[in-house]
Amino acid sequence: MRVLLDECVDERLRYLLDLHTCETARYAKLASLRNGQLLAAAEAAGFDVIVTADREIPFQQNLRNRKIAVLILCAPTNRLTDLQKLVPAALRRLLSIRPGEVVKVT
Repeated sequence: MRVLLDECVDERLRYLLDLHTCETARYAKLASLRNGQLLAAAEAAGFDVIVTADREIPFQQNLRNRKIAVLILCAPTNRLTDLQKLVPAALRRLLSIRPGEVVKVT
């Protein structure tokens, strides 16, 4: 699965998602794009899922007809120490996530 890490997620998290091809928004040259633009650009670039800490995306974007999925990491902060606690659950969810789906990992 091709995974894009949103800018709001610590870039070092990509090393913990090593079962997947994982790129940061900065590396993929998709940095500073807003949610709708980011979803469209990530989709066009062939990403399967965006991993983010932005809990507002489901309220701001209609993902129903999208070819990309969104995995939301719901940690107390977006620091690596908090996010890495969610990695085992995130890896499990990445195995079953479908296009257009929004999955929250707590």
